[in-house]
Amino acid sequence: MRLEFATATRIVFGPGTLAEVGALARELGGHAFVVTGRDSQRAQPLLDLLSLAQIAVTPFSIAGEPTTDDVVSGIAQARVAGCDLVIGFGGGSVIDTAKAVAALLTNDGELLDYLEVIGRAQPLARPAAPCLAVPTTAGTGAEVTRNAVLSSPAHCLKVSLRSPHLLPRVALVDPDLTCDLPPALTATTGLDALTQLIEPFVCSRANPLTDSLCADGIRRAARSIRRAFENGRDASAREDMALASLFGGLALANSGLGAVHGFASPIGGMFPAAHGAICAALLPHVMSANLAALRSRAPGHEALRRYDEVARLLTSDPHATADDGVRWTQKLIADLRIPALTTYGILPGDFPALVTAAAKASSMKANPIALTPDELAAILERAL
Repeated sequence: MRLEFATATRIVFGPGTLAEVGALARELGGHAFVVTGRDSQRAQPLLDLLSLAQIAVTPFSIAGEPTTDDVVSGIAQARVAGCDLVIGFGGGSVIDTAKAVAALLTNDGELLDYLEVIGRAQPLARPAAPCLAVPTTAGTGAEVTRNAVLSSPAHCLKVSLRSPHLLPRVALVDPDLTCDLPPALTATTGLDALTQLIEPFVCSRANPLTDSLCADGIRRAARSIRRAFENGRDASAREDMALASLFGGLALANSGLGAVHGFASPIGGMFPAAHGAICAALLPHVMSANLAALRSRAPGHEALRRYDEVARLLTSDPHATADDGVRWTQKLIADLRIPALTTYGILPGDFPALVTAAAKASSMKANPIALTPDELAAILERAL
């Protein structure tokens, strides 16, 4: 067995750790390009701490999930300002933007030179500018992944900038920053985190290092996602979910994902749906489809045992089976009031294009079994 594990150079986790951001930033640079979400006022505590540490700041906000235009604009502004450090303070979209800007600050050429699918997919030749990632949601684990997912409206696609150089220099994860998330966002980001723990655990590239992270993360998410949804100020639930998100990011970056994320990219490129909401709507239906396909075509497959283990972790029942895990997940989706895919305008006529695109997605390659076009279309039908 050969294993390889890569992550952020340094991970700082714990309630109240945002207070350390000034000292951490000082180790990396003196002029920070600070990427935030739509409501830049949420970043005021960060900006105050950077000011106390005498870090110059050039602010940059994005309105939603990042586009290639957002990144090109950010790179230009950071270069003009002379920034030598990039800080992402927000959800996965913000952190992916920060990682992409940091990468292109130090590499020649344009963004399209390095993008997959729509670009030339060239490797980044030089290390990125130092990047400090501070997540304010518990979902994507982007603070410890080696890619940035960007939307190209011109192509109606989501594509990745992918390189080990995209791993942030520091990931600062403070669960207190998630306490004011509204219930709906807590639900969709939390289910993204859960998906990113289940898929790496059952995928074709699972390994012992990621298995341990996934198992602990699934257990934490299962016991805490409802509590965080019902009471955003439940500190122990928020800490569990922040760790679950972190563990999911570590796992996916070092093993793989599956059909949920195979679909999430083309759906997100074609329809106005947030990544976490798509994953949440698809998760139980992909689990069910994988189980049926495995039982039919590969009845001795290791993934069947792993789905049984997922069920035991989700339910805390030592006798639970994979089907119990699917039912538990379906009830969670209902309890957290996750919208169906029809909410975003997806219709049966869209299935052929989505199935074709999903089958080519990099995440689909790690699904525990290859699903047929009919099986993929049936997943979409059930998620409508």
